[in-house]
Amino acid sequence: MSSAAKTLALLSLFSTKRPEIGLSELCRLAGRDKATTYRHLQVLEEAGFVEQTPETKRYRLGPAVLQLAQTRELTVPRKESAMPALSRLAIETGETAHVSELSGTTLYALASCESSMHSTRVIIDIQTFPLHATASGLCALAFGPPDLIDVAASRLQVFTSTTVKTVDELARTVESVGDTGFGHTNSSFEQDVHSLAAPVFDQTGRLAGCVSVASVASRCTSYLVRRIQENLMQASRDITRNWGGTIPDSIEASWARSLNLHPTLEPAS
Repeated sequence: MSSAAKTLALLSLFSTKRPEIGLSELCRLAGRDKATTYRHLQVLEEAGFVEQTPETKRYRLGPAVLQLAQTRELTVPRKESAMPALSRLAIETGETAHVSELSGTTLYALASCESSMHSTRVIIDIQTFPLHATASGLCALAFGPPDLIDVAASRLQVFTSTTVKTVDELARTVESVGDTGFGHTNSSFEQDVHSLAAPVFDQTGRLAGCVSVASVASRCTSYLVRRIQENLMQASRDITRNWGGTIPDSIEASWARSLNLHPTLEPAS
């Protein structure tokens, strides 16, 4: 990894749960020595990507990050165009709906929408989705570029007792996702979180991301699973259309087989 990549990688350590991070903690999280980490922070601070709070001397994301995020959304308005479908998905399922975006070999969290139906609900608070341990990640492996499999196979971190642990198990799981058209995990990344995901495509015809519903596993009945799948299909179609793409006929056919439906193929654009 180049020095520039290591410097920029520090930005991914910040989150809503961890908005401010001290130098020592950054060293630990990044696995680097203090001198190197401080040098990288100075570069980021000079560019406005991080800033040091006067009171605590801890670091937080700087205004340059916001400017870049706004520019990205204005020029590639994927978050805004996905929100209506996410809102409907959360309302119809009573669970947390979220959408991710694939860039290179990384699946980034883009937006989420929580339902007010339950006081206990899943909160999406991660920047990137592990490809082997999340429904969205498995969906990306099944319908995304082939090189993602090698990336996932090299990063089989175990999160829970049900996390995919071997390359063979990963291959079988991804094949199942391809057959059904839905990514599916149960407590494999976080305990008591059940997730289902469907692929989203853009104008290039390639996988652009995934739309998913995360629910508390203890209330996830077979009836709710089917309801989520039915609404995921529509959300996938809607977001794909808004992103300039079309759902491949093969995936529409997989959904129909999974739910015993007559295929509803998207009209060619």
